[in-house]
Amino acid sequence: MKLLLLTQYFPPETGAPQNRLFELAVRLNRMGIDITVLTAMPNYPQMKVYKEYAGLDYHYEEMSGLKVHRSSIYVSTDRSIISRLRNYFSFVISSRRTAMSKLGNFDLIMCESPPLFLGYTAMYLARKKKAKLIFNVSDLWPESAEKLGVVNNKFLLNKAYQLEAKIYRRSDLVTGQTQGIVKSVANRFPGVKTFWLPNGADLSYYDPARIEKGNWREMNGIKDEDHVFLYAGIVGIAQGLEVILYAAERLKSDNCVFVILGSGPEKERLMQISRDAGLKNVKFLDAVGKTEMPSILKSVDAAIIPLKKLELFKGAIPSKIFEALAMEIPILLGVEGEARDLFIDKGQCGLFFEPQNDADLVKAIRIMISDKLKMQVMGKNGRKYVNENFNRDLIASKLYKEILSLSSTMKTENK
Repeated sequence: MKLLLLTQYFPPETGAPQNRLFELAVRLNRMGIDITVLTAMPNYPQMKVYKEYAGLDYHYEEMSGLKVHRSSIYVSTDRSIISRLRNYFSFVISSRRTAMSKLGNFDLIMCESPPLFLGYTAMYLARKKKAKLIFNVSDLWPESAEKLGVVNNKFLLNKAYQLEAKIYRRSDLVTGQTQGIVKSVANRFPGVKTFWLPNGADLSYYDPARIEKGNWREMNGIKDEDHVFLYAGIVGIAQGLEVILYAAERLKSDNCVFVILGSGPEKERLMQISRDAGLKNVKFLDAVGKTEMPSILKSVDAAIIPLKKLELFKGAIPSKIFEALAMEIPILLGVEGEARDLFIDKGQCGLFFEPQNDADLVKAIRIMISDKLKMQVMGKNGRKYVNENFNRDLIASKLYKEILSLSSTMKTENK
């Protein structure tokens, strides 16, 4: 069985979708599915094509048994809607061209969204190559773009909602990263077949028993007695990271150090806020590769997982939860809804604070630093809960069975 994974984001880029898709593809490949990846020249999050790929219109390589085809993409640090659309549609066009000129036929095409517009290529290729279409939704777009105020143009939003409906209805299976996404699609499009495909962790890679702390604290001027709270991920609008800065202001004298590790459009603004407030207990660090994260996580006391207080995010599960819990690091979760229900109420993996409420975050932090044993128990609970419910091997196995079900449908239709 041949499957084409169509995605704008893929390693060597770092980030949640890149890691998730790579890990899933490798596991499906090991299970016997012939995986080909069609992706863009790596550029994220710097929005600059990596120098090894600069100037190329097409590139082929192999990664861990995966056949990876790359096509050109327009990139710019300009964050305007016009620039973003040029970025998305340049890959829509180049990926379609590459698929038709370089690739053969497939039984299945799995397309990652966002960007939603890549669905144009996915639908075209599914029709031309007579393949079943799996559309994987990791973020409800354009709903999230509208609610966050990223896109306000009514004409563009209307067209995007029309495209969303068209893609879902033409897909043989719509997979969602959270139960909230799956429920939203199922409620709005009752005839569409849906499947929950959550993110997860590789517990053999994120294994606290074999990972050493190293000298990360020393390298970054952090004392052994400091209580370190880490945010690692995209420094964007959705996260509402101001809550960390306001909490840091309240905790100046409590030996608390807050580390914001990553890149994104909000980083410079947040750094300026920190400078203006004279926050010596906040450190902004650049994004690191996957290989460095286990030892960094081993060196911190807790991970802060915030999102803005929006109805939209009640169905969100930030991917950074899984690696922290796999490393037995308790979480401070500022996300309402599904994530709170799973990881705080059921998993007992950390403490909840009201999104964008710095006083509530400070209260949770003080509970943690006053009870080391409680933190250790929450950390142990986290790894156990992730292993039982969000182990990447388990997730891939469930999707494999769903793919086999689609395959048997294909055979019946072809008789």
